[in-house]
Amino acid sequence: MKTPKLLPWYARKAGVSIERAETLWRKAVREATAETGWVGNAEYWGAAMDHLVRLLEEERTTLCAPRVQSYVRTQNRMWRLPLIAMEDLFSAFHASWQRQHGADHRRAA
Repeated sequence: MKTPKLLPWYARKAGVSIERAETLWRKAVREATAETGWVGNAEYWGAAMDHLVRLLEEERTTLCAPRVQSYVRTQNRMWRLPLIAMEDLFSAFHASWQRQHGADHRRAA
């Protein structure tokens, strides 16, 4: 049985191996067949995809892998804040200095 072309993307998004996603796809197809009673029409494929997404979401909630990516990004931004603030402060000082003293140098030349 063919699997959807986007199955690896769905698996990666859910944090599941491709082999496990293929197993869940086969289960989703069985459930869609039992639900619709037809094979191959649009209603059947829609039901199969709905079941697959639901099964992947259930699988995702059972995994023990912590989701720390957003936390790490937030920490990275917080570590950079003092540097960004210092850079802005020096830029403001430089612009102020140029306004006050830059005109004097141009007149002397």
